[in-house]
Amino acid sequence: MSDIINGLGRTSAFGGVGLVLLILGIVLVDVLTPGKLPKQIWEERNRNASVMLSSALLGIGGIVFTSIWTTYDSFGKGLLSTAAFGILGLVLMAVAFLLLDLVTPGRLGAIVVDPEPHPAVWVTASCNLAVAAIVAASIA
Repeated sequence: MSDIINGLGRTSAFGGVGLVLLILGIVLVDVLTPGKLPKQIWEERNRNASVMLSSALLGIGGIVFTSIWTTYDSFGKGLLSTAAFGILGLVLMAVAFLLLDLVTPGRLGAIVVDPEPHPAVWVTASCNLAVAAIVAASIA
């Protein structure tokens, strides 16, 4: 019975770290794009903003998953490494977004909030997932 209780505690702790990282991902996409992200997605039903946010959340989820899967024997060290790799993933996604914005015509942030679907959002989303895959592979 103590194994189950111990497992529930560890799962809750890793889940909490994962949720905080997901919330930070939402905040990051909101900061990088003009307008209010919740309004763009839930009120205006903007597909571009939805694809962009979804890719960031999937990327962070992949990083957190990999970090937990390959966690250290020490619970504290595993929890800390999950948080650290998640934050690193968010920072690298932000840097990749800004670099992609520099080397492409137009402003990516403006394209994300455009009500018309735009192919640049798929490129940006793919960049998020690629950065997350690189971070996840470096963990494993």
